[in-house]
Order: sequence, then C-alpha cells, then structure tokens
Amino acid sequence: MRNRGKDRGRLDEGSSLVEFALVSFIFIIMLLSVVEMGRMLLVYTSIANAARAGTRYAIVHGGERTGSGIDGPSGPACPCTQIDKVVKSFASSGLVTTSNMNITVEYPDGTNTAGSRVNVKVMYTYDPLIGFFGSMLGTTMGTVSQGVITF
Repeated sequence: MRNRGKDRGRLDEGSSLVEFALVSFIFIIMLLSVVEMGRMLLVYTSIANAARAGTRYAIVHGGERTGSGIDGPSGPACPCTQIDKVVKSFASSGLVTTSNMNITVEYPDGTNTAGSRVNVKVMYTYDPLIGFFGSMLGTTMGTVSQGVITF
C-alpha cells in the first residue's frame, strides 16, 4: 500500500508558484491603477487651477488696458492669446501636455468692461501614463471658471 500523504505533497509542489503568479499579477494591476487614478486627479486639479488663473488674468486685465506682453488687453475683440499663455503656463506645472488642451474664453455679456462676466473653459484629452489603461481612461476632462471683470 502506498503512502498517500507523500504522493499528495508531490502533486501540490507547483501550485504555490501558480497561485503566486496570479496574485502578483492582480496586485501589480491594482497598484498601477492606483498610480494612474492619482495622476488623473493631479491632472484634473492642474487644469482646474489653470482655468482659475486664466479667469483671474481676464478679470484683472479688462479691455481698457493697452499694450502688449503679459499686461496686454483681454476681451471679445482680442484673440485672448495672453489668457491662453497664462492657462498653459499654470497647467504645465502639473504633468499636463499643453498640446492636448483646448482653451475657450467667452464673454457672456458681449463686452469686457468692469462688471461684465468672463468664462474660461479648459478641455483636456487625458493621455494615460500606462498604455494598458488607454482604452479605459482615454477620456476628455474639462472645467469652467467664471469671474466678473473688476478693472
């Protein structure tokens, strides 16, 4: 009669290696997904802060200003390149590819005098750091910041 305990031990020799491979693969996927979600949150926060910075620039630099450079005018008649520069400058500090950004500046009241409103809308096509998540997380995120022109 054979000893069944010894035979059973030989049959189970490779099972722990297979279990470790499965568990470690799932663990690595979970770890990478946590990193990717954290990066996605960082990118969204950077875009929201950039939109706020663009709105602040627009409300402080009304159309009554003249000149060029960072103190140039902003308004419906201007192409708003200065606001775009400010938004891209702030967004570039947070792992954002500025070429994926679409910035829209709107003046709902049709003018940029004191007391008028301004909206800065930033849309960003998210590019995942890890290519595995591209189909799941390759979305467009956006934010809108609104302010009232003070000067």
